[in-house]
Amino acid sequence: MLLFAAPVAAQTATTEKVYRLGELASSRESLDITRAETIPELARLGYREGRNVLMNERVADAAAMDAVAREMLLNKPDAVIAIGAEAIGAMASATKTVPIITFGADPVRLGLAASLARPGGNVTGLMILAEELDGKRLDLLAQVTPEAHSIAALLHRSLSYRPQVEQALRSIAAKRGIELRTFDVDGPEEYSGAFAAMHTAGAQALVVTGSPTFNRDAELLARRALGMALPVICEWAENAQSGCLLGYGPNRRKMRRRLAHYVARIFRGTAPADLPIETPTQFELAVNLKTAKTLGIDIPAWLLVRADQVIE
Repeated sequence: MLLFAAPVAAQTATTEKVYRLGELASSRESLDITRAETIPELARLGYREGRNVLMNERVADAAAMDAVAREMLLNKPDAVIAIGAEAIGAMASATKTVPIITFGADPVRLGLAASLARPGGNVTGLMILAEELDGKRLDLLAQVTPEAHSIAALLHRSLSYRPQVEQALRSIAAKRGIELRTFDVDGPEEYSGAFAAMHTAGAQALVVTGSPTFNRDAELLARRALGMALPVICEWAENAQSGCLLGYGPNRRKMRRRLAHYVARIFRGTAPADLPIETPTQFELAVNLKTAKTLGIDIPAWLLVRADQVIE
């Protein structure tokens, strides 16, 4: 009987399909979150890296994104995770057949899906309500700093939906009677000039709008803002750990675990066209009391009660 055991085991091993999963992002941190959240959840669903999943992870800046997206397709992936608007756009330009699972920008607004309920093409995933959340961040900051009548907003110049972000901010500013000043940058080399311009403009507080670049540089931006005595709100709750006075956004780690369910369903044969695009349902607020003390700001009791995390 032992003569037959080895061939049977070998046959079982070779008949299990091995799936190729790509990931394209604009920061190493995005890949790290995938490793911490998405890949373990995918393994729980039956797709384990090194057994029946092969990963191909790439990071690229905006200039290289299109070329890297095309290179990834040479590996013939069964699906690709695209993190952030630049990666989503680059992958969607590179293929109309390989399933693309997105995290970040709205594929409908980018013209890559027919609707949230029925995407209809090769793009589906999770969106984070970017411009709506930036408006909410301005509203929260205005409530914490009622004496601030001139508030700056830092925006990523190359963001595909940048006009919609500014529109949402200006709508909130008008309701609050705030003078909004916008400052556009593409990366760290322009931060000094932007903060100098904020100072000249008399900005009294700052909204750092959603962007993978700004998230990567949250500590640097928070330090610059603190040096100018600017209260600042940033994109994610965990950015308060980096020194931002406030951090507000979806629970991205839970959302990134949710991406694994999209990957698993596509591996099982569901077309991305039939997988509804999901929006976040849980949001987190963090307050850095150490930063507040340095700035001489008293955080309202109602906000502390509401906060999911208070850093002392």
